[in-house]
Amino acid sequence: MTTRRYKIAMIGAGSTVFMKNLLGDLLQIPQLADARVALMDIDEQRLASSRLVAGKIAEALDASPEIEATSDRRRALDGADYVVVMIQVAGYKPGTVIDFEVPNRFGVRQTIADTLGVGGVMRGLRTAPVLVDIARDMRELCPNALMLQYVNPMAINCMALDRLVPEVRSVGLCHSVQGTAEELATDIGVPVGEIRYRCAGINHMAFYLGFERLRADGSREDLYPRIREVLERGDMPESNRVRYEVFKHFGHFVTESSEHFAEYVPWFIKSHRPELLERFHIPLDEYPRRCEEQLANWASQERELLSGKGLEVERSHEYASRIVEAEITGTPTVINGNVANRGLITNLPESACVEVPCLVDHNGIQPTRIGALPVQLAAMMQTNINVQQLTLEALAQGKRDLVRQAIMLDPHAAAELPLDELSALADALIDAHRGWLPDLA
Repeated sequence: MTTRRYKIAMIGAGSTVFMKNLLGDLLQIPQLADARVALMDIDEQRLASSRLVAGKIAEALDASPEIEATSDRRRALDGADYVVVMIQVAGYKPGTVIDFEVPNRFGVRQTIADTLGVGGVMRGLRTAPVLVDIARDMRELCPNALMLQYVNPMAINCMALDRLVPEVRSVGLCHSVQGTAEELATDIGVPVGEIRYRCAGINHMAFYLGFERLRADGSREDLYPRIREVLERGDMPESNRVRYEVFKHFGHFVTESSEHFAEYVPWFIKSHRPELLERFHIPLDEYPRRCEEQLANWASQERELLSGKGLEVERSHEYASRIVEAEITGTPTVINGNVANRGLITNLPESACVEVPCLVDHNGIQPTRIGALPVQLAAMMQTNINVQQLTLEALAQGKRDLVRQAIMLDPHAAAELPLDELSALADALIDAHRGWLPDLA
């Protein structure tokens, strides 16, 4: 009896640090210790670094994968069982720089700009078509493979995949649900291993519908009163004031970080109310700052990774390896995945991408039906879904007007500018992105 040798394709593997974490997770699965690993990126220099780091990971884990590095995407995808996607179309420069600099000229300030807002719309317009092309290649070269999709803007990307290549299996993955649970565990002084939660919504705007402690005797304690005590004492970390303020007014805790969440709603970033930035500790232009810091530190990070000195390979909290292990072994696990709604959340549109608990086993990704969310939470999410749907329609129909309207309906941008200036901002962004966007008539 021969043992199957699985193939893992990692698209965008030049993201060396993230690749290291995901590949390190995957190679710890016994059935993948000798897997074929195809690393693919368009940046040959970063790809070469990732190839060397992958070898160091294998050595650290005493694994024996067959590792290939290629700039040929179809070669990487051919015969794959799992496809991990972590691309950034147009990169930090020029993509992210444009997403910040052009809106800044119009008076629209952002923090991260990768999910919603004017930056999220533009990132969706240039990213979703590339993901669809990858999925179409998968349909031809590895039709039974599962795409593990880590690319923002998550909801727009997943909606495009579901609409245009629905026959290719895919799930959108994020670490905000499990990551926030760990943060809250620290805030309330309860070991995260004792916490059980039920969480649902849309990516970066999912809420804990239940947050409990499972005691040794099997009883459960509702932990929301403890979270309220943190709020009442004002003991929350300064970096989390936005989320606690939303919890105060809407009754449930949101999964995405405060610096992200501040730009999905109209309440925190206002040019005429600069004191709000200090009150809620909102870091404007945070993503460019992080990118510049990472670029400055990359040379030393690369030397450290390639030296292999002190290379620690521990299982991360990312979902990818848990999904693959559950499918291969049949041992079930539960993750929070981004999938097509299809009646999972009844008071959100059927066409939306929702983030819900999913059972994973030999049968693949099986989303959980949630039913209706609390009405105030669904209403907040709908303001973001409006922008996502219009962005997708702009791609599907190739219409510039729909891009303008997506930006006009963005909660943060609409709170800053009148309609004619929002229209001009949309045009300026489209013009600045020439060469990276599809034709928009």
